[in-house]
Amino acid sequence: MKPLTTHIKTDGSPLSLEEYERLGGYQALRKALGMSPAEITAEVKDSNLKGRGGAGFNTGMKWSFVPMDENIDTKYLICNADEMEPGTFKDRWLLEGHPHQLLEGMLIAAYAIQATEGYVFLRWAYKTAAEGIRRAIAEAELSGYLGQNILGSGFHLKMHLHTGVGRYMCGEETALLNSLEGKRATPRAKPPFPQVSGLFGKPTIVNNVETFSCIPHIISMGADWFRNLSKNPQDGGTKIYGVSGQVKRPGAWELPMGVTLRELIEEHAGGMKDGFHFRGALPGGASTDFLVEEHLDVAMDYGSVAAAGSRLGTGTVVVLDDRTCPVGFVHNLEHFFAQESCGWCTPCREGLPWTEKILKALENGEGRENDLDTLAFHTKALGPGHTFCALAPGAMEPLQSALKYFRQDFEQHIHEKRCPYGHTIH
Repeated sequence: MKPLTTHIKTDGSPLSLEEYERLGGYQALRKALGMSPAEITAEVKDSNLKGRGGAGFNTGMKWSFVPMDENIDTKYLICNADEMEPGTFKDRWLLEGHPHQLLEGMLIAAYAIQATEGYVFLRWAYKTAAEGIRRAIAEAELSGYLGQNILGSGFHLKMHLHTGVGRYMCGEETALLNSLEGKRATPRAKPPFPQVSGLFGKPTIVNNVETFSCIPHIISMGADWFRNLSKNPQDGGTKIYGVSGQVKRPGAWELPMGVTLRELIEEHAGGMKDGFHFRGALPGGASTDFLVEEHLDVAMDYGSVAAAGSRLGTGTVVVLDDRTCPVGFVHNLEHFFAQESCGWCTPCREGLPWTEKILKALENGEGRENDLDTLAFHTKALGPGHTFCALAPGAMEPLQSALKYFRQDFEQHIHEKRCPYGHTIH
């Protein structure tokens, strides 16, 4: 069963409000408005829906941290649709094809936390999605699903579309909040957490596109139903997985949470292209550790991927083949992360360009014997607990695992004073 994507049209055009209503759209909202906010939060918590943006935190638990004091005049609900993680393209599918599903999920979530202002924080490059979301918001307002006294319930929600400035850092929820406030997109110190003091100092929930899109189905069908969609009920629901790289059918598919990496690559992505062989894969976008051939039968759920030494992240797999230089592969990622650092803390601001410089030297045949020790030092110095946010630790994950699994390639660059794959960087 594929509740998120079954009704997405093959021509890429978004479902209109009329089409969505014919499929049962906004019936979950009607049901939710007859429940208490606490009942909705409990149902979502029991469903074991974990945040699909990469963190994997229980969604209902996150909502439960929002204070429900009636004296609080304003709360905010924000959809993180920035999707700037390299190798990740799952949310775009939902944004362009199923905008009303997203809006209905946001409406239910807003009611659960009693938010009165909602924002879709959209990646600047998603022009088609922006057009579709604007149209969907206008349709929903005209039909009484957004605005004042929604469906006669006394609940109000004003929805806004905000186009981001095009920085990876905006995917971090507190940097996103600063950007929304018109400030530099740097992360905030926590605590206080956004659930207590977020946008403009008010209680705020930030969730991902795929996360919100699950909500109408949970409310319609129940927590037990959602949990049982998964191969591992501890991580409920389906998941949109993606595969990119030298595979025969790169793309994205909605599958039960917990399918194996092998099934993703060999069955859904069609296996490796002729003449290419699998060496490794980043299981959840660029900021995750490599998994290699011994991990192909690992279940792609949060716990199993963590036990294998990586993170599920966004669930979008980037495949490394035997014709691509692992050093050049990682250099490309570190170059991106160095550019996208907000510069707020010294380890990230100085350390990422340093690692990128060393990797560039290795690719150009200018590597030195102690370079691998220096790179290994950086994976620790820029690791968890040493930086202000998770950008640099995430950037170190592909590097530290490449040093572990592909060390011979690094050493070959140094000893032969060239890239054995013929790469040079200018």
